[in-house]
Amino acid sequence: MPKEADHLEGEADKGSKEERTQDASEETGRKMVRANTPSPHRGNTPQASPPRFVSAEELMETAKGMTNMALAHEIMVNQSFQVKPAELPEGSLQRRFKEIMHKAFWDCLEDQLKEDPPTYSHAIKLLAEVKETLLSFLLPGHGRLRSHIEEVLDLPLIQQQAENGALDISQLSQFIVGMMGSLCAPCRDEDIRKLKEISDIVPLLKQIFSLLDLMKVDMANFAVSSIRPHLMQQSVEYERSKFQEFLDKQPNALDYTEKWLEDTVRCLREAGADGSSAASSDPPSLLPLNVHNHAYLRLLRWDHSSDPFPETVLMDQSRFQEMQQEAEQLVLLSSVLLVVYTTTGEAISGLPGLMETLKHTVSVMLADMHTPSFSAHEAFATIGEKFCVELSQCLSQHGYSPFSPDRKNILRGQISAIVQPDNPVHKLMDSRIQSYLLVSLESTQHKTPPHLPGGLAPVSKELKELADRFSRLVNYNKVVFSPFYQKLLHKILTGGESP
Repeated sequence: MPKEADHLEGEADKGSKEERTQDASEETGRKMVRANTPSPHRGNTPQASPPRFVSAEELMETAKGMTNMALAHEIMVNQSFQVKPAELPEGSLQRRFKEIMHKAFWDCLEDQLKEDPPTYSHAIKLLAEVKETLLSFLLPGHGRLRSHIEEVLDLPLIQQQAENGALDISQLSQFIVGMMGSLCAPCRDEDIRKLKEISDIVPLLKQIFSLLDLMKVDMANFAVSSIRPHLMQQSVEYERSKFQEFLDKQPNALDYTEKWLEDTVRCLREAGADGSSAASSDPPSLLPLNVHNHAYLRLLRWDHSSDPFPETVLMDQSRFQEMQQEAEQLVLLSSVLLVVYTTTGEAISGLPGLMETLKHTVSVMLADMHTPSFSAHEAFATIGEKFCVELSQCLSQHGYSPFSPDRKNILRGQISAIVQPDNPVHKLMDSRIQSYLLVSLESTQHKTPPHLPGGLAPVSKELKELADRFSRLVNYNKVVFSPFYQKLLHKILTGGESP
């Protein structure tokens, strides 16, 4: 993008960019300092430290640090993280202003080149920026390419040629296109081919700058993917230190994390008490690692509308919520398929592709199950009707007796009942999926895949992918915040006694 136009648009965008950055920082700061307000869920439990008031400057500095930490965290946990080209909103004042300034710049350049003799002041500045951009793409071992670019795009020589009327912009442009072709990613080869077909100088230079902007994004994404394997330890230390800085300023910033772990311990103790009449000591399930795994599993049942999320996993709340929704959909999907299998018996077990067809039907019907307009009762009634038709046709085609009216009514009723959380099949599949996810956390210590519980074979692929993402996210969070978790768990499990 030409520097002259960028300078003009930069003045217009400066205020709005600063405002957006400040809004984002303040939002991050508000989320992370919400611990200033005593938790309504803590009951009469005394706060570990009294709330401390901070200045606006301290808050903004802390918010900036948390924003940087969030970016580092995103790069580490999101394997598909990519830098995206900046796009101004369609129809916005900033976008309109940018378009006007760019058009004015390119029109001015075209007028200069049409003069007799041509004026090359704008063109030389563009060539200087192109040269700078091409050199920025080079790696330390690209010494020969660097020398070639320096030689051809020799700005003093180009200036001298312009003054003597001997400058060939077209030849330089073709050299630039060729050099871009040798440096760009393979996905840009088609764009390079289109550049070579442009003969007019101004449209060619305009498209060169557009493609250079995309190549900058490609280079940034290449750098991210290249350094990700080497970032693990540095990212862990960076996130931990930034959170410690925040904790130093907000000593009660772990209130919700502590409550999360306390509630988990209480649930495990109650489960242990139910299993034995006289529990003289804590059961083995209260080992810190077990408590921690169960705590993370509880995040997949979280009430996001009313319960504040633990501070240490706040940056991943949307990810846990997405996985929670996936788990809920898998529970319903596997429940429906189990009902169909038990209702129709062995008749459908050997029919090729039938289960995949039924699975696809349910998946489509449940795709919007977490939207406000979704009606579970209507969806499951529709699924029941569709299955009765499809199963009857399939059984008849393969020589089996078609569904009788009684069997159809039974199937419809059983499928419709799955929507109730206390339905036995619903509860069974939910329990098995939760157990599988818990074992997947435990099995990461031994690098052995967990055994797939019965009835989950039709959704095994989706469940394994979910368990893999869940385990990676949990294990990274454990590594980053382990010092904080150890202190909290020791305090909870021992009543605050010294080791």
